[in-house]
Amino acid sequence: MKAIIILGDGMSDHPVAALNGKTPLMVANKPHIDSISRHGVSGLFETIPKGQPNGSAVANLSVLGYDPVECFSGRGVLEAASMNVSLGPSDVAMRCNLMCIDDSGKIKNHSAGHISTKESLALISALNKELGEGGGDEPVVFHPGVSFRHLLVLQGGWASADFECYPPHDHVGDMEIDRMPYPKSDAARKTVNRIIKVHKAAREILTNHPVNKARVAAGKDPANTMWVWSPGTKPKMKTFLELFGKSAAVISAVDLIQGLGILAGMEKIIVEGATGLHDTNYEGKAAAALLAIEQHDLVYVHVEATDEAGHSKDLDLKIKCIEYLDDRIVRPILEGLKQRNIESTIAVLPDHPTPVETGAHASDPVPVSIWTPGIEPDSVNAYDETLVKSGSLGLLKGDQFIRRVLGLRF
Repeated sequence: MKAIIILGDGMSDHPVAALNGKTPLMVANKPHIDSISRHGVSGLFETIPKGQPNGSAVANLSVLGYDPVECFSGRGVLEAASMNVSLGPSDVAMRCNLMCIDDSGKIKNHSAGHISTKESLALISALNKELGEGGGDEPVVFHPGVSFRHLLVLQGGWASADFECYPPHDHVGDMEIDRMPYPKSDAARKTVNRIIKVHKAAREILTNHPVNKARVAAGKDPANTMWVWSPGTKPKMKTFLELFGKSAAVISAVDLIQGLGILAGMEKIIVEGATGLHDTNYEGKAAAALLAIEQHDLVYVHVEATDEAGHSKDLDLKIKCIEYLDDRIVRPILEGLKQRNIESTIAVLPDHPTPVETGAHASDPVPVSIWTPGIEPDSVNAYDETLVKSGSLGLLKGDQFIRRVLGLRF
């Protein structure tokens, strides 16, 4: 049987004081997601194995049935695959945010107020001209991405990925100086020194760039800092077809998820107007999923909006994004499958929690509901972090979720 996974990034949460101890999933109007729980089976899923970093890279690897302990070698390399950046075997790639540090030296946000792609392209080009383009004995190259999300590659085999750095979205409000990279081994000292040197030089270039001067004049946050995190080298991964004998497609606005799909041998489907925010093209993603399921065994529909609302600590927006997911993704997919007479398993889940009170990723097991036509439902009649605990799936680990979705033994 075919299968569609609908993933609301960071959708689950912790009890919120402003909601009298309830979560956004508990108060959101989401009848179509609830119907998946009512007709299907539910439980929890440990997407962040112990010892692995919190975040979408590890969690989405787990959702697709890959072992992050074996496959995860940094978020940057996954995004490089999506951006068609070819990495040499000894290159080190890492995510590079354009973001805002306030006048006191604190991290104000991780996205420079979700700077536009056009503005960020000009800034990345300036950094590459002044600091990059592969010159010298320690070459660095910036690769432009979308909005605040970019890539930095250390080329030529001189660098080590064995250093610690901090995802900026988990450290908003911290002092910049307290969250600089540091080496975990002597081999990485040269790399860290080079990165910090580039970081300081970039600060001056970005602060004085006409794009940021215009943003400040317009009352917007400047992208006055480049921030690197999640370094790694090119991973070795089997394709999804090799692992499970199934063809698959991925639909996402986020380079990380697209790159994961490419490395897994999945078809990457681009939807016009998909932004990674609350204004994304929900209907376009639903329509693309219905077309893709006619060609593939599995379609992976990823929606980033709930995660960004959590990082922004915007409770009302997170609730609204859950409702958008329900009405503008889940509903048309369910209706479209029925109209096309396509039998398909439908699964809904987040990859990890992004609690609105902290604005940072958490590692709690996430709620899961899976509806397969013809399979006896359990007693769960609605979808949230608490109700699914009484479901028949219990606590899923490893590749148990994807195997259940695909109808395979585990």
